[in-house]
Amino acid sequence: MVDDRYAAAGPWARVTLPDRQQLDVIVTGRTRTHDGVWWYELEAILTTRTKLPDGRIVAEPTPVAFSMPAEHVAPIPGEDYANVPTNGAVAGRQFVVEALWRTMAGASRRLHRRDCWQAVARPQPITSTDAIQLLADPDVTPCDLCHPERALRRR
Repeated sequence: MVDDRYAAAGPWARVTLPDRQQLDVIVTGRTRTHDGVWWYELEAILTTRTKLPDGRIVAEPTPVAFSMPAEHVAPIPGEDYANVPTNGAVAGRQFVVEALWRTMAGASRRLHRRDCWQAVARPQPITSTDAIQLLADPDVTPCDLCHPERALRRR
């Protein structure tokens, strides 16, 4: 049983570990790395051997910090994640623009989804709003592999 002081520490989430075990953990933050992947900062409450002033040794619940990719973290119904600290790359910047060699008439830039392997250079990511505006520019063409225009239609 988890100590009462951790009951209100939440929000709690369920993590699936690499060996498929599931563990309920406290969510302490989330971070988006530069490659666009979300990671959760978590605390598992594990037992630690603690020596008391009177010399007795007891098992004490102790938070242990670790990180997991978001795909391994599932929300628990009824938990509120609205106040979880969020940092890292700016959320919503899921598109990049690639400069093309211009030898003849045609587009000189190509719009990609952020995770497209065909985007040669990794320029600063742009917002969906900026990407929509760029698609209206005749000098910009959407990538024919990742099709950013399809993702933008859903917005």
